[in-house]
Amino acid sequence: MKKLSRKELGIEDKLPVKVLQFGEGNFLRAFVDYAFQNLNDEANFNAGVAVVQPLDKGLVKLLSDQDGLYTLFLKGFQKGVEIQKHELIRNVVKAIDPYASFDRYLALAREESLEFVVSNTTEAGIAYLASDEPDMRPPASFPGKLTVFLYERFRYFQGAADKGLCIIPCELINYNADVLKDIILQYVSDWNLGEDFKRWITQHNSFHNTLVDRIVPGYPKDEIEDYNQQLDYADQLIVTAETFFLWVIEGDATLRKKLPFERTSLDVKIVDNMQPYRTRKVRILNGAHTAVVPFSILYGNTLVKETVEDEFTGEFIREAVFNEILQTLEMDKAELRKFAEEVFDRFRNPFIKHQLSSIALNSISKFKVRVLPSLLEYNKLNNALPVNLTFSFACLLCFYQGTWMDKKLPVQDDRDILDFFTKVWLADNIKEVVHKSLKNEALWGQDLSKVEGLEYMLTMALEEIMSNGIEEGFSNYKNRVNKAQTDHAEKIN
Repeated sequence: MKKLSRKELGIEDKLPVKVLQFGEGNFLRAFVDYAFQNLNDEANFNAGVAVVQPLDKGLVKLLSDQDGLYTLFLKGFQKGVEIQKHELIRNVVKAIDPYASFDRYLALAREESLEFVVSNTTEAGIAYLASDEPDMRPPASFPGKLTVFLYERFRYFQGAADKGLCIIPCELINYNADVLKDIILQYVSDWNLGEDFKRWITQHNSFHNTLVDRIVPGYPKDEIEDYNQQLDYADQLIVTAETFFLWVIEGDATLRKKLPFERTSLDVKIVDNMQPYRTRKVRILNGAHTAVVPFSILYGNTLVKETVEDEFTGEFIREAVFNEILQTLEMDKAELRKFAEEVFDRFRNPFIKHQLSSIALNSISKFKVRVLPSLLEYNKLNNALPVNLTFSFACLLCFYQGTWMDKKLPVQDDRDILDFFTKVWLADNIKEVVHKSLKNEALWGQDLSKVEGLEYMLTMALEEIMSNGIEEGFSNYKNRVNKAQTDHAEKIN
């Protein structure tokens, strides 16, 4: 097979460096580089990417050996149709290890054409390190590296207003750009870099919070021969991803003009406030995962795909999402339904074997953040508890017994939480189990025993689960809830 190089493939693009990218890992290559290539191909954006390795060990040498080229394989479902395709990503024009070539790294700050900084240095990457110093080559932290870079650009262009950059971090923390900006300003102060530089940072650079959403399994080492056979060149950096793509960036008309994604087929939303989109993802995608895990494991499933395709468990989670969770979100309902359908397409993706047990980690804290707000908001709006989400809550309590049908369950959580449920489940009385669980404010951030009807419904659900299993138990529980609601309505009338 021929070597993967621009010369061998006849690629002669001379793209100017418009994007500085901190990170060379799978996600950025399958998400950000893919997005900017779409801008180049569909909107004539003409942007080259300079990749900087944020750690002292990484993939930059491999990337350089392949002239910045690599293949992205996309696999998944869109509107029920299976999609498989691949393309050569060719917009990475420089790959630099600042630990080995710090001067080359600083030279990027002097690029006239540079406009954007993107990053994904993991959630732990946006962090302040007091040990960082401005004369380190380079500073250890990503914010420290970026501060040194921005200071070099500020000095070289003598504080020119038009040489500020749009900084768009992709790390999975809320308000990622705001946190990054605060740390940079802390370094400016600690390192005595001056008020003029601080003013240039705040007035002529823009920081944009983001939400990114795409599952990227990465290098397919177990199936690499199958992938190699689809190519006529040798690629050491093949990356795989699902077809779904969503990038939400906080910004205004100025950023929309600089990044004309509306002229591409990608779902990139530049909005005033990204928090509704974050809530949508947490409540629907993450919430559905968390709500279904104990329920589906107790039923006997092992995979997310298996869960949504099973007649019983699939209907259960669809009802929870479409009839309960969507009601609680203050966004356009048609857009919410479209997003939810896309989520179920992603759950059905045959190319991603998503183990329920791998999602079970820290299920209590996940339920508190991802599911409980939907349950409580539904109750507030309807003066009634959501049937499916409440049953899911009962399954969660059952799951934390640790065993089911004489089998060990994949319960993984903090020791104090595990110890609490071990003690609680020593009681023979289900009502007592429910009461003590709901009273524990450390688990939920509040005393849930005060939520009218919740203790009664959870006790009813748990009784059915323990006596009749998941499927029959849910059917009986639903019938009992319906009867109780009918009796209540008749009393009122």
